[in-house]
Amino acid sequence: MMTADSVRTPVLIAPARKAQPAPGLVVDRPLPGPEIDYLDPFLMLDHFGPDVVAPGERGGLNPHPHRGFETVTVMLEGAMEHHDSQGNHGVIGPGDVQWMTAARGIVHAEYREGEFARRGGRLQGIQLWVNLPRAQKMREPGYQDLGARRIRAVPVQGGDVRVIAGDFGGVTGPAHTFSPLAVLHIKLDAGGRAGIPVAGDWNAGAYVIRGSVTSGGQRIGEREMGVFEPGLASIELAAEGASEILLLAGQPIGEPVVSWGPFVMTTREEIVQAQRDYALGRMGTLEARA
Repeated sequence: MMTADSVRTPVLIAPARKAQPAPGLVVDRPLPGPEIDYLDPFLMLDHFGPDVVAPGERGGLNPHPHRGFETVTVMLEGAMEHHDSQGNHGVIGPGDVQWMTAARGIVHAEYREGEFARRGGRLQGIQLWVNLPRAQKMREPGYQDLGARRIRAVPVQGGDVRVIAGDFGGVTGPAHTFSPLAVLHIKLDAGGRAGIPVAGDWNAGAYVIRGSVTSGGQRIGEREMGVFEPGLASIELAAEGASEILLLAGQPIGEPVVSWGPFVMTTREEIVQAQRDYALGRMGTLEARA
């Protein structure tokens, strides 16, 4: 059992603020923001929806590039469809996760899945940007389609913890990562509790998708991210009501982060090269959906 002096305390609470990453797309974004630029190795968290999609209402993001990091999409409601310049294609629905390694460069598009768009419904999910170590930024791009049935849940007091990446409760998540990290999707009933062991030198944050939790004597409300002090062994979450949390923890990469739009590298010169390479078609091409 963890003692009180071994439990991490949130050092700041970052509320999600409205952001518009693309025309017509508005998200709630706690990271980056005024309180914290990034939580190494996690660069960004965007929470989209819940939006009510009318029957026949298509939408999504047309082809756009990335280089130097990974995008992780956790679907909560509805369904999205992915295409990229490497020939990968996948559909993710509730509980599914798409983990795309942009690395040296990829062009991809994300659309509302056809049948979902035809019938309409609620659409909600989270997209993370996870940094890559400099030694991996120019590797071959990759794509992991992590269906809900591959993501095992570990029971905790009054809830469960789905292990997407990393280890918890004797379960290893299916995601392959290029630096040590954990992504855990936690659901707790009112009064439920979860204790998450975290290595002392790892950064950690908890984003509350819905509901609210207390941790280390502080309250983290809906659409807020609690960022925890380093050096201690565990994060304890107690749900005030039915709650859903995404917990992120990882060993810091500890390298410079230089970003411009869809590119994240370690120097300005590498960003300029990424812009050139995309303009010259070196990241591949992908036709927009008609």
